Amino acid sequence: MPENPATKAAADAENSRTFQVLARLGYAVNGLLHVLIGVIALSVVVGGGGGEADQSGALSQLASNPAGVALLWLIVVGLFALGLWQIVAGFQVRRSDPKKAWGKRVSEFGKALAYLAVGVTALTFALGGSKSSSGSSQGASATALATPGGVFAVVAVGLVVFGIGVFFIVRGISRRFTKDLRMPAGTAGRIVVVLGTVGYIAKGIALAVVGALFVVAAATFDASKATGLDGALKALAALPFGAVILIVIGIGLIAYGAYLGARARWGRL
Repeated sequence: MPENPATKAAADAENSRTFQVLARLGYAVNGLLHVLIGVIALSVVVGGGGGEADQSGALSQLASNPAGVALLWLIVVGLFALGLWQIVAGFQVRRSDPKKAWGKRVSEFGKALAYLAVGVTALTFALGGSKSSSGSSQGASATALATPGGVFAVVAVGLVVFGIGVFFIVRGISRRFTKDLRMPAGTAGRIVVVLGTVGYIAKGIALAVVGALFVVAAATFDASKATGLDGALKALAALPFGAVILIVIGIGLIAYGAYLGARARWGRL
């Protein structure tokens, strides 16, 4: 049987050295964004304001200076390349069990959508525009809650995001992320494991809070509660000992960003 043209094209793309370098660039710039988000989260604790503690806030910080604008275009290229890489990886999935194969494909395509979405946001800022993640989340939730059955859609989104957060936490605790890398030997390898463990758990907690806030928004019919990562982190800051929690999460997000930098260097593609 002749090879499917789409499969052959995906295989050729996956073997492209240039494409691999650009995909690694995607991991590196995604790591940079997480470091910036972590720094913004820490600035919330010390009362420095710092803007939104999410991708939009990090991109806004970069857009505020000329050197940052040039970096924004690098982020756009890297994230679009990484998104396309995940699509190619989805087409290349091979499993003896068709259900497991499709499950893996859905996972790869979902990652692709996430990277491409942030890439589009980065492109908006690079072109001189602006975008608020929290405002977008609230607006979409308000629209959904105003439609018949919309409350179930908001709950579904919240549960999915909460589940992704739990997945990140489990992945960090179990250290399954090490399968994604060709681990360097010695001290460097141990540092990468620590960064990945702390980073995955911190990001998982933040995402779980985001998901929980969507469920609360649906339960109370209050779209203002359906915020993104920025709102989730600031909600944590409002809790008893919230400042300590936010400091830990902020440091964890910086660790996750550093881990993504390591993945750019040693990740399996």
